[in-house]
Amino acid sequence: MVMELYGHPFSSYTWKALIAFYENDLPFTFRALGPDEPENGAAFGRLWPIGKFPLLVDDGQPVMEASTIIEHLQLYHPGPVRLIPDDPKAALEVRMLDRISDNYIMFNMQCVVGDALRPPERRDPIEVEQVKTKLETAYRWLDGWMAGREWAAAGAFSLADCAFGPALFYADWVHRIPDELANVKAYRARLLARRSIVRCVDEARPYRAFFPLGAPDRD
Repeated sequence: MVMELYGHPFSSYTWKALIAFYENDLPFTFRALGPDEPENGAAFGRLWPIGKFPLLVDDGQPVMEASTIIEHLQLYHPGPVRLIPDDPKAALEVRMLDRISDNYIMFNMQCVVGDALRPPERRDPIEVEQVKTKLETAYRWLDGWMAGREWAAAGAFSLADCAFGPALFYADWVHRIPDELANVKAYRARLLARRSIVRCVDEARPYRAFFPLGAPDRD
């Protein structure tokens, strides 16, 4: 049975899972969620009433959360690109960087986007500035961490890079990475040159008008 992945091509967390599929050329059916595909939404709602995507269905078994989906793929559908190292210490570093990406870059980016999606009278510019300050703090930490590194953890492309790819792509749209943070800027460029991430960027292009802050033309 071919795996099914529910999500949206413009969704950062959907990208995170898609990158893992594309890295190892795994066969799957993409179930896009949106008004044009009501049957997918209905099936998704039955499988996962929490309503957060992506969601993987493998042999009838639902697997929630992007990081867990990537772990599932490596466990049950391993390929040549090992996204979680076999060495436990290296794997711990990968998982740590995955959580840093999700909690301090992806989360803060989404807070800014979420504010822009509110009605004008409910927007909070003070909160947005506070969140952007947190985001820049995360950039500056990551710039130090990436000194002398090609990829985020364990010396190879991994789960952590699956996380940082979409996180840095969209975060730079909401709060530009300062020019002096050369390590982060170079890392983002390497991520955006990776075949799997190029594919995600291209598949998301038709939906850029949905970005509430206005999608820049540079990427």
